[in-house]
Amino acid sequence: MNRHNRYLVFLLAALTMIGPFTIDTYLPAFPAMAQSLHTTDIAIQQTLAAYLIPFAFMMLWHGALSDALGRRRVILVGLLLFFLSSLLCAFATGIETLLLGRVLQGLTAGTGVIVSRAMVRDLYGGAEAQKLMAQVSILFAVAPAIAPIIGGWILQYFEWHGIFFFLAAFSFMLLLACALWLPETLALETRQSLHPVTLWHAYRRAFSHHEFRRLSFATALNFVAGFIYILASPVFLIRHLGVSSNSFGIMFIPVVLGMMVGSYLSGRTAGKISTLATVKIGYALMASAAALNLVINLSLPPSLPWAIVPLPIFTCGMALSMPTLQLMALDHFPERRGLASSCMGVIQTGIMAVTAAVIVPLLWGSTLTLALGMVGFLCLGAAAFLMSRRTAVK
Repeated sequence: MNRHNRYLVFLLAALTMIGPFTIDTYLPAFPAMAQSLHTTDIAIQQTLAAYLIPFAFMMLWHGALSDALGRRRVILVGLLLFFLSSLLCAFATGIETLLLGRVLQGLTAGTGVIVSRAMVRDLYGGAEAQKLMAQVSILFAVAPAIAPIIGGWILQYFEWHGIFFFLAAFSFMLLLACALWLPETLALETRQSLHPVTLWHAYRRAFSHHEFRRLSFATALNFVAGFIYILASPVFLIRHLGVSSNSFGIMFIPVVLGMMVGSYLSGRTAGKISTLATVKIGYALMASAAALNLVINLSLPPSLPWAIVPLPIFTCGMALSMPTLQLMALDHFPERRGLASSCMGVIQTGIMAVTAAVIVPLLWGSTLTLALGMVGFLCLGAAAFLMSRRTAVK
């Protein structure tokens, strides 16, 4: 590593934080936004889908652009455009303007998470890549914990517009930091063509690769199994558990501590136990947590702390297995890691968008249906992983 690369872990983690910040920071403001904009809770909920759908679409291009133009250039342009779209949201006076701003945020926010994964694989392989990915994940995990807390604090002293001014300020500071310290990790001789025919064949190869696709679905479904509680947090915490809008940390802090522990264990076990064993342990933790969550919701009324207890156990297992699953998928396309990371991101974010727009409103009617949703998504994720192993054996 050169002298600038000591900043790399922190910069990559900060880049991946943009996604959770853009989703989680404004969750406590949902009731205030609905009242201020004279609209319904469902309309405000759809601003999540307005963000996630273009987020998923543009993920197809962030990686391919970085394969052709370089990682650093794509990240800098993406940060600048995200800064401008956050200002549009901050100045919104109607739901239509807010929806437009969220669409524009979605088109640019995925740059960091997609390109950062490719940068890790540009620099390292094997256990070293898993360790760096785990270090980034530990720092990234802080975002979902502090984002709603920051949102609650801002809402306490300012109107909800201040949350989007915060996102604009965060992205602008990160833009300056990346301009100063982010290195380029993709050599000129390894750049790929943006010719439409070449890209078409590359995308078709990635999406038709059975093991890559199933590993990507496994990663996405495992994540969404826990993420439904984040998406439903305004209803889950405020309506079902009676938590105030500035106390969202009561769920987010334990959830993120679980993610940090899982990411730490992933880094510590890299090179010491097999990748398959790491994933199996992760699934065992997630299955135990989902079963405990179901039992609690079948036997007890919604209450603290029991409604929260299984969630950090689940996110620990998820974070333990996720870096390994992601690297296993990326290793199928060493010459196009950016594009492969894009395809993986599209699958994950597409599932998240559908979940946010359609499934979560169907599940948030009770804590039991949310628990059943966790079990269902986890079962689908486990099935996708088992199918990928069957393909690998063949």
